[in-house]
Amino acid sequence: MELKFSDFSTVIIVNKTHGHTRSLQIKTKHLRLYKHYIAIIAAVIVCLCLSVFYLNYRADKQEVEKQNLLSQISRLEREIPPPVSKTNTADKAQTYIQGIETKLKKINSYLTKRGLSGFSVKTTDADKAAEAKLSDADKYEKYNDHLNRLVSCIAFIPMGYPRLSGMSSFFGGRTDPFNTEGKENHPGIDFKGSMGDPVKCTASGKIIFAGWYGGYGNCIRIQHTNGLETLYGHLSKIGVKEGQSVNVGDVIGAVGSTGHSTGAHLHYEVRKNGRPINPVNYLTLNS
Repeated sequence: MELKFSDFSTVIIVNKTHGHTRSLQIKTKHLRLYKHYIAIIAAVIVCLCLSVFYLNYRADKQEVEKQNLLSQISRLEREIPPPVSKTNTADKAQTYIQGIETKLKKINSYLTKRGLSGFSVKTTDADKAAEAKLSDADKYEKYNDHLNRLVSCIAFIPMGYPRLSGMSSFFGGRTDPFNTEGKENHPGIDFKGSMGDPVKCTASGKIIFAGWYGGYGNCIRIQHTNGLETLYGHLSKIGVKEGQSVNVGDVIGAVGSTGHSTGAHLHYEVRKNGRPINPVNYLTLNS
């Protein structure tokens, strides 16, 4: 059906500088509904702002919980008394053992509250029989060694997330992002992010590389214990130098899209003796 001339309104635009005028014909129904259009656009902007605010609030809250956990572990380690000698009384040794058991359970509780799997303390019947033969002082030393290993595990073994965001690509075979008909082996995990978002190291260690690394673009590699290494690729900014020591949670760079990349994100790898392994196994304490 043809529209009538009255279905359109004429808008005249005047150029004050040159004195020219232009006219535009707009459907009258659009002019009548302009307030609705403005309200819809405003509602979309408000929703986007609220989403950004909520995501920032959630990230800050999780970071605070992480720092509280690490502070709690550090404080518990300082509170543990020195190893009990075999000459001490059985009652004093037993008190120390009970104190360590309580602290181990508390650490496990903090891990669980943060969504991480707690550490395993399962023992076999043979282990129980062997433990029954130990003196209280020997039991204390055993628990103390276990706690020390736990603290070392949390500090120096990659655990958790280099940035608090969703994952866009996982370890293993996937479609080549530059050739949708081809396949490739993806050696790590891609975390979603915006240009300039902070990237944090997942464990304490030493920077063994910081610079341009082929398809990884701007890249940082950190050496940890037990032949473990973490790699952070496609960075827009590198904030550390080779040979520098870093602690778990330190900001080492920023999200980018350098190298072989289709958009801003963080490529994260965990390597064992130089070979990439699935980082998912290190997102919780038990690997």
